[in-house]
Amino acid sequence: MYIISEDKCPQNHRCPLVNGCPVDAISQEGFSLPKIDNDKCIKCGKCYTACALGAVEIIDEPLKF
Repeated sequence: MYIISEDKCPQNHRCPLVNGCPVDAISQEGFSLPKIDNDKCIKCGKCYTACALGAVEIIDEPLKF
């Protein structure tokens, strides 16, 4: 499961990961904490490697790449 850490995400801008997800599993309302829909997520790791702040965390599952 992938999550976005509230402590690491500044929540002061439009998250670039929203447009970078190949299956549209990341959503964000305004500048709020982005959310990852783990039912849609294919565990490709793009968000994990793209987040410059290291806010994407993996819980209980290895990457599939």
